[in-house]
Amino acid sequence: QVQLVESGGGLVQAGGSLRLSCAASGRTFSYYYMGWFRQAPGKEREFVAAISESGARTDYVNSVKGRFTISRDNAKNTVYLQMNSLKPEDTAVYYCATTAIRWGGSWPTSAAYAYWGQGTQVTVSS
Repeated sequence: QVQLVESGGGLVQAGGSLRLSCAASGRTFSYYYMGWFRQAPGKEREFVAAISESGARTDYVNSVKGRFTISRDNAKNTVYLQMNSLKPEDTAVYYCATTAIRWGGSWPTSAAYAYWGQGTQVTVSS
């Protein structure tokens, strides 16, 4: 049974930084893509970042490029999201997710992410 547990959210002023962590268990972590998503109040959930199995490739939504960094430590079964230069519009519940199957080639679609954490709240004050 795959389990994902996020931590690291909180309240921060605009321009500040936070690092989110997501600890995974239940299967071989290093075999699977990992992603971060977020959902703001009244909005659809959106993709934020993804990382390949080895960590060699990363992908970001345009709005966070240059500010957020996704990384992973396969020895610790953990994926991270370092968030710098935070803006009020980054306020959301952040979720980590992983695919149901091993993925080759192109980036997984959002629909391919089958396992989700419970989410961690990030609030950025202006």
